[in-house]
Amino acid sequence: MSFNDRKEAFETKFSMDQQTMFKIEARASKLIGLWAAGKFGLVAAEADDYAKEVISSNLDEPGYNDVKRKLQADFEARNIPFNADEVDAIIDKNVAEATRQIEAEKNL
Repeated sequence: MSFNDRKEAFETKFSMDQQTMFKIEARASKLIGLWAAGKFGLVAAEADDYAKEVISSNLDEPGYNDVKRKLQADFEARNIPFNADEVDAIIDKNVAEATRQIEAEKNL
């Protein structure tokens, strides 16, 4: 395999890995948003719309700090206690679940 072939293979793998990470973050954000929507008493279309807002909020910066800020503001606006440790655990749980789901989809 030539250097250019290896370079192209690496670039292709990197691109695919980035796409997979984006899908995982979007899926995890959706799951987190649906969890929060449940806490707010939102159902059906309202819950889906809120989850989309959470997905959009995660585009601001890498990681989930932007999601946490949105959740905190939304919890406070609804006068619902915000527990940062609980949210961290929910994020971890949903990132793992999103990873599992995306990997399963790749293997179909």
